[in-house]
Amino acid sequence: MSAPLHGTTIVITGASSGLGAAAARELASRGATIAVVGRNPERTKLVAEQVGGTPFLADYDELGQVRALAAALLERYETIDVLANNAGGLVAKRATTVDGHERTFQHNHLAPFLLTSLLLPRLRAASGRVISTASAANLGGRVRIDDLDRAHRAYLAGWPAYGTSKLETIMFIEELARREPMISAYAFHPGYVSTNFGTELAVIRFANFVSGKRLGISPEQGGAPLVHLASAPEVGVPSGTYFDGLKPGGRTAPQAKDAALAAALWNASESMVTP
Repeated sequence: MSAPLHGTTIVITGASSGLGAAAARELASRGATIAVVGRNPERTKLVAEQVGGTPFLADYDELGQVRALAAALLERYETIDVLANNAGGLVAKRATTVDGHERTFQHNHLAPFLLTSLLLPRLRAASGRVISTASAANLGGRVRIDDLDRAHRAYLAGWPAYGTSKLETIMFIEELARREPMISAYAFHPGYVSTNFGTELAVIRFANFVSGKRLGISPEQGGAPLVHLASAPEVGVPSGTYFDGLKPGGRTAPQAKDAALAAALWNASESMVTP
């Protein structure tokens, strides 16, 4: 992969706002072709127009929509060089999707796992990259293969589910790196970005109010690691590395180093997304 990025196709999910939109604009300015994936039709179309890319819609509450998204991407692009799994979020009250899974788990782990799996042939052919937005919140996560949907644990406004899903993101990237030598894979913590993240939670609304929405860094700053990992000719660290911002080797929960658990998570996820 070279810079400028002419001839490079980059798929960015969660690209209709926030750091995903900021990264899409920056990468497009360097010549990349951007597939702008979002849930909101108006915002997704607007960002696609801004970057000269193509809008794709998908709601991660339905795995069927993820499959349709993958089919549309495969039909549209003969080559996919980078997949940036950036969509996701935190759900304050426990609920399940139409597929029967806890929503935060499906949004942040299962849906990106499925999309990546479906696009793997194109990514392999391009010796491409997979980049996933994780979080320092992984430090509070705990993966239980026997309770991935958190049916038997306290929900606590969604924070444990969110932290666990971000730990699963890191473990997925590490396992992907082990299983797929033809591609490279990285996860990163963007920092606390000043976006609409978590605004349904009283604590986030209060913090945004007292700070005048200046609590976090800008979307451009938060998107900088994604831009770097998508565009750098050589990342300079092993595939599977987790970044804290632009710094490799970010802090992770102890379970992130458990290769057997990561393999078990992969296998369980595979069975969950198989129709």
